[in-house]
Amino acid sequence: MNPLKKLFKHTFIYGMATVLPRMLSFLLLPLYTEVLETAGFGEVSIIFSWFAIFNVVLAYGMETAFFRFYNNAVDKAKVVSTSLMTIGSSTFLFLILALSFQDTMASLTNIDAKYIQYAIYILALDALVIIPFAWLRANEEPMRYALVKMANVVLNFGLNIFFLLVLPKMAVPGADSVWSMLYRPDFEISYIFIANLIASGSSLLLMSDVYFKSTYRFDRLLWKKMMKYAFPVLIAGLAYSVNEVFDKIMLSYLLPADIAESEIGKYAGCYRLAMFMTLFATAFRMGIEPFFFSHSSSENPQKTYAQITNYFVVFGSIILLGVVVFADTLKLLLVRNEDYWEAMPVVPLIVLASFCLGIYHNLSVWYKVTDRTKVGAYISIVGAVLTIIVNYAFIPLYGYMASAVATLVAYAVMMLLSFSIGQRYYPIPYDLRKILFYLLVSIGFSVLSFYVFDRNLIIGIVLLLLYLGLVYSREGVKLKQLFVKK
Repeated sequence: MNPLKKLFKHTFIYGMATVLPRMLSFLLLPLYTEVLETAGFGEVSIIFSWFAIFNVVLAYGMETAFFRFYNNAVDKAKVVSTSLMTIGSSTFLFLILALSFQDTMASLTNIDAKYIQYAIYILALDALVIIPFAWLRANEEPMRYALVKMANVVLNFGLNIFFLLVLPKMAVPGADSVWSMLYRPDFEISYIFIANLIASGSSLLLMSDVYFKSTYRFDRLLWKKMMKYAFPVLIAGLAYSVNEVFDKIMLSYLLPADIAESEIGKYAGCYRLAMFMTLFATAFRMGIEPFFFSHSSSENPQKTYAQITNYFVVFGSIILLGVVVFADTLKLLLVRNEDYWEAMPVVPLIVLASFCLGIYHNLSVWYKVTDRTKVGAYISIVGAVLTIIVNYAFIPLYGYMASAVATLVAYAVMMLLSFSIGQRYYPIPYDLRKILFYLLVSIGFSVLSFYVFDRNLIIGIVLLLLYLGLVYSREGVKLKQLFVKK
């Protein structure tokens, strides 16, 4: 099979595993914004922001290190067993320490003590499936990967619906029924984390065969090499998490206490409307990461990498304009509580920021295949520093709009740095004229639709159709060859 066709086939399946389940979870957004006040949703968003940071710490780059050493290993079983033993040991240590010092952990993170145990167990369960999922991707089993991921989110979604909508109606006050015993008033946030906990446990159960089949041979030399490779990935991951979620944490510290959670709730609700770009970029990255490593030794891989980036920009620019044009329609579907709509101006900024991040991930091939992951860490650190500085300086003046601008600035700078440094160490013949053309036209049309014409839907649709026609006239033949021709 043509390498690019294989890539897009796997990207589509990983997209099924990433996009469709999260599209189901998108239905939780109107549920949460309807059941929870803006302050309650803000509190949930802060906790999930800490989840993202701790997930990176507990993974410490082992997933990427696993790919790097598994693909070229003669004894692949040894890579699997060493990775499983490493992740298992560190997760067990985290569990013991976190439970022993949970009050301190709750105090440091500003997470209510009644939610901290849920957070600890969810984090541990999620850490234990990192290597099993990486094993599926490395062995090109995207269908099983997709099914387990979808089962997790469907279960999570179903339990949220049950706990937040069905159970309150089934519970009769004063009755001795099972439903009345299960139901507790004002327990919505706890129910959200209980649903998450059960779903995470189910994923580990479905992937447990990877643990049972392992030979459990620990290679100390291999472990040292993997940890050396993984450490810069950990730093980059932490920096990425700061760029992605630390704005909500900083808002909780820098805004007045009486409005902080409510403002975060509005920001987080509208922020999620930009997730369509994030979902696309994530699905694409899931497909290309193993592809980068497996084709790095093929003939002229740089040409293929350049083509991949071109296609990403083409599709990403369409999503950018599409989300901006239909932003008001999306808010009616997903954020039906008008209390959240005040934060709608952040949507174009966050969509564009996510687009820049997606391009950055495509450009990052150079430091991954040349084992210069520490450079990627430095770039991410620059982005994280920018995020912290802009947020710290401007949140007191502009609130969550400063956070949206900070996200865009950080990702745009990371994208430019990766390109400029990468061309020195691993030149790739990107078609800059084409990439800049699509970027500038889609951004220009987005500005016209959202700001100049004040989100007029008809004008926005006309601009989107014009752009689609432009893309088809320039790329139609190549896209047909890619997806249709055998």
